[in-house]
Amino acid sequence: MRTRTYARSIAVTSAALVALTACGGGSDDSGGGSGGDASGDAEKQVNIYGTDGNMGNALGEDFTEQGSLAGMKGTTPLTELGSDFTDRLLEVDPALQDYNYAGETYDAVIVTALAAQAAGTNDANVFKAYVNGITAGGEKCDSFQACLDIINAGGNVDYDGISGPLAFTDAGEPAAASFGLLQFGDDNALDNDATEFVIAGDEANATSDEGPAYAPAGATGGPLVIGTLLPLTGNLAFLGPPEVAGAKLAVNDINAAGGALGAPVQLVEGDSGDASTDTATQTVDRLLQSGVNAIIGAASSGVSLTVIDAITGAGVLQFSPANTSDQFTTYNDNGLYFRTAPPDTLQARALADLIIADGNNTVGILALNDPYGTGLAENTLNNLVSAGLSEDDIVSVTYDPQAANFDAEVQQMVDFNPDAIVVIGFEESSRILQGLNDQGIGPQR
Repeated sequence: MRTRTYARSIAVTSAALVALTACGGGSDDSGGGSGGDASGDAEKQVNIYGTDGNMGNALGEDFTEQGSLAGMKGTTPLTELGSDFTDRLLEVDPALQDYNYAGETYDAVIVTALAAQAAGTNDANVFKAYVNGITAGGEKCDSFQACLDIINAGGNVDYDGISGPLAFTDAGEPAAASFGLLQFGDDNALDNDATEFVIAGDEANATSDEGPAYAPAGATGGPLVIGTLLPLTGNLAFLGPPEVAGAKLAVNDINAAGGALGAPVQLVEGDSGDASTDTATQTVDRLLQSGVNAIIGAASSGVSLTVIDAITGAGVLQFSPANTSDQFTTYNDNGLYFRTAPPDTLQARALADLIIADGNNTVGILALNDPYGTGLAENTLNNLVSAGLSEDDIVSVTYDPQAANFDAEVQQMVDFNPDAIVVIGFEESSRILQGLNDQGIGPQR
């Protein structure tokens, strides 16, 4: 749950606004334009939106009837990934269906290794002071090898990664981020040709503190050991494969460049499960006992909140590729928590702009009751109000993702009869969407 006001300026660039307008439909967009009854007699098509927790091809696998998700739009932190990167990910895992958060995971590992090299130690309590500066100021570089060359030449690096320019704030998170505006086709798979990219946030809010002076060039030390806390099981398991592939590819690239601190980086893998289990706690205990210096994960904000104290309290760095809850912006983490994923305040702006650009005047929000769902729902509502809707135009409902069914929540949307419905959830989203379809207010066409 959101507990503090996020006090940074948030702006969508003019280029992003153009992209949003281009992706929006208005009353002429049959694939997801304005809600409403153009004829005055026909049943209106309600526009359905999702977010990063469900906007993936894995969602479509739960539907067999063609068109069940057709026209459903949504947002996810995503940059336009080059084929070189995706091809190399497929070499790591040929079965990948999506690439969600693969770039963010890759960058989290690379930044961790660069910070350790710059500090000249694998002690996270020392190299944590270098992390933000690795992403801002200094000489631009876009690979571990290129950045390592700068460090070894006595220079200062500014790593621009696969997931974007990064440009961390003092809180250890991106000041600006790229978001993909995604859309499902008639085959219930994401239509890649319909994807647009927008930027939310402002790099001007990045840190001005480039960190302490670097250790001497070629500094060596104990091996850097990185653990992963990624969803191999649970309601975010569909995010596991691209994140695991991103971590493995990053370690491969680091070690191909000679490793960090003069030795190969070691990777210890672990499952985060989800917030309904104690899998993450057990994994963290095992990772800490194995002597990791940093843990990449978790993906779920709710899961991270259950283990962040244990990780940072042990003097180990935690670096999430997918946490978006804005609670982490001001969390008391001993300066040891970072994330390559942007906070919900940024995604909410991109999502609200998409909804408004599509001409929707009334909006229903269905959000799972956890830090991710409630935070993103609240921020989206606030942005919709800022864009001109009144609070009476919006109904926001939270649900228990472990509930036997979601009939009551779906009925609330039926009664409200909005132009648009936003579903903020994980794997249970398919059951909610099926319920909306059954009531004639889902994405089905």
